[in-house]
This record gives sequence, structure tokens and C-alpha cells, in this order.
Amino acid sequence: MDRIDRQILHVLLTDARATYQELGRRVQLSANTVAERVRRLQASGVVRGYRAELDLHALGHGMEMISNIRLREGFDRAAFEEGLRTVPQVVGAMRLTGDFDYQLRMACADSREFEAVIDLLKAEHGVQRLNSRLLLHEVDLGPGRLVAP
Repeated sequence: MDRIDRQILHVLLTDARATYQELGRRVQLSANTVAERVRRLQASGVVRGYRAELDLHALGHGMEMISNIRLREGFDRAAFEEGLRTVPQVVGAMRLTGDFDYQLRMACADSREFEAVIDLLKAEHGVQRLNSRLLLHEVDLGPGRLVAP
């Protein structure tokens, strides 16, 4: 990966819908050359996909929490991870080292919905202990910090 690839990645991180022509203009290459570079970045796994960014508040899920999770001793991690896919309020999950096994990002409409999710995680998904914090706001650090041109 060279400087031009990093420039392409930076543009895609700021605007994943940029056309090959726009990318080419921004990095001073032809659209065909940029398309080939993007295909190569996708084939190598550097670019894994494109997604829409949703406003959870606009969708009625403005209460966001970060929850550290410890599973019951012996509970199957693969089963827990698969079970998370069935809980729509869980919008992100990371496996951790340390005192907790996972960190979840959850979005709920209100505290009652959050309480119901906690009960579900404990009853059906092997959660032994949960420590949650309300997310006040995210700090926008800007796109492409590792691939800045």
C-alpha cells in the first residue's frame, strides 16, 4: 500500500459514496486506475465494506450505553456472540481482556427498554455481571486517522 492508496482510503472514509471519477480527481489519477486500486484494496481485505451511518436519536433509540459484560463461568463464548445477533438493541460488541469479557454498545428508547435488555442478557445469554454507563456524546476524531495521506 502506497501514498496514493492511503489517499484513496482517506477519501472513502470521508465519503464512501464517492465515484471513481471523484476519487481520481482527488488523487490525480484516472477513474480506471482508481477503480483498479479500489478493487485491489477490497481483494486484499483492507476495504471490507461500505455502510450507512444512522442517527439513532432520529430512529427513537437515543439512549446509548456502554456495558462491560462478564459471562457465567463455562458459558460458551461462540453461543454468546451468536445470541447477540438476536438482540437488536446491541449495536456493537468487542471481546476484551481484563476483568470483563465483552464490551457492548447498546441503543434503547428509554430506561425500561434497557432494563428489559439487561434481563434478557442475564436470563438467556449467559451474562453474570454487567456494568453500564450512559454515553453522553461521541468525540469526532475525524476519518482515516490511521490512513491519513
